[in-house]
Amino acid sequence: MADLATILTYVAVVIGLFLIPGPAVLLVITRTFQGGRKVGITTGLGIATGDLIHTLSAALGLSAILMTSALAFDVVKTVGACYLIYLGIRAFFAESSSGTRTPLAGMLIR
Repeated sequence: MADLATILTYVAVVIGLFLIPGPAVLLVITRTFQGGRKVGITTGLGIATGDLIHTLSAALGLSAILMTSALAFDVVKTVGACYLIYLGIRAFFAESSSGTRTPLAGMLIR
């Protein structure tokens, strides 16, 4: 069994890490300021869903498969890169909620 000093140190580190906002917290705060409470809650639920899928995949052995199979890793990496490119192209040509083109889309038209 761990001694009291080790347990207290562990608790202090966990509390410190818990209080430091990470990228997900900053994303939720930013989206909440931009779009309101509903958008912030939706963003938080999306992050939680992604975390759940990632955890379930790891628990089912997907991480082990990707570590042992170079082909499977390359497929996942390529599909992910293609998806990010797709999202970037959509962002360039997206219209804002007011029906006007975003500044990026305006730059491409000129």
